[in-house]
Amino acid sequence: MTNAYAAAGVDIHAGDRAVALMKESIEKSRRPEMVGGIGGFAGLFDVSALKDYDRPLLASSADGVGTKVAIAQALDKHDTIGFDLVGMLVDDLVVCGAEPLFLTDYIATGKVVPERIAAIVKGIAEGCVEAGCALIGGETAEHPGLLGPDEYDVAGSTTGVVEAADLLGSERVEAGDVVVAMASSGLHSNGYSLVRHVLLQEGGLALDAHIDELGRTLGEELLVPTRIYAKACLAMIRATRTHAMSHITGGGLAANLERVMPAELSATLDRSTWTPQPIFDLVRRTGDVSQQDLEMTLNCGVGMVALLPPEDADAAVSALDEFGIQAWVAGTVSAAEEGRPGAVTLAGQHPGW
Repeated sequence: MTNAYAAAGVDIHAGDRAVALMKESIEKSRRPEMVGGIGGFAGLFDVSALKDYDRPLLASSADGVGTKVAIAQALDKHDTIGFDLVGMLVDDLVVCGAEPLFLTDYIATGKVVPERIAAIVKGIAEGCVEAGCALIGGETAEHPGLLGPDEYDVAGSTTGVVEAADLLGSERVEAGDVVVAMASSGLHSNGYSLVRHVLLQEGGLALDAHIDELGRTLGEELLVPTRIYAKACLAMIRATRTHAMSHITGGGLAANLERVMPAELSATLDRSTWTPQPIFDLVRRTGDVSQQDLEMTLNCGVGMVALLPPEDADAAVSALDEFGIQAWVAGTVSAAEEGRPGAVTLAGQHPGW
């Protein structure tokens, strides 16, 4: 006799198999504070260590990876998109100085294919290992009729902790601070609607086309995982007097840096201090995209910035280098011009642009 739910398009047994396949990956992300295993109604995390804080502040973030999932689906490669999700989540936490503790995920799909779900979760677990947080739970939802059999979306939330006295933010930023930029790994997980429109639809490029300037196929470039800065930034914070940080996501470098600029100050960044990866110039040239539009949408080679005293810049660059992250002084903070409170200006030009 056919199960009525299965006849409606939902395969409970496939969901059970997906959970079984992902357990090994999830176990690799375990922290000592994680209580129990996967399969309960809620993930448990022992926060008794917070008693050692004078005033612990919990930080929380929720996000997804946007239309980058369309590239993963088109290439039938699903083991990196979860890594992207972790990067988008934990690096929003670390900008306030918080250590990521745990993460939960949500995957909605038209049809549960256990191997595909397990590949997605494998990427999430690997990202959690990179960030130092635990994957303590999640949900896989089968939505036939709402999503196609090969369609899915991923989202998640994460929680971290920071000592109140160590909270980073705009109130700490001072005139004379320098802006230390940290290189992105590429596009990360923002602006893919623009990228897909320009390169695939208008430009007519194929995902399997080898692009000489990229040194790989276009599809391989578009699936380069989002860089996870959390551990490196926490090490930098310990080694310096970091005042504030900004995660460069949707809206680009200037708009995100403005979010941590006090009204009485402004920042000027010099584009000549870095060369964006070739993918950014490819988008710019292929779609004849103005530099303003490009910088309002994509990270253009900078995935994170820190504001700190100039005498701490070398220590910050050195701490980040220990984690393989290229960093450099890209700008300075000064008193705001009249009528431009908290403004961020991008000056100069990238080499070769």
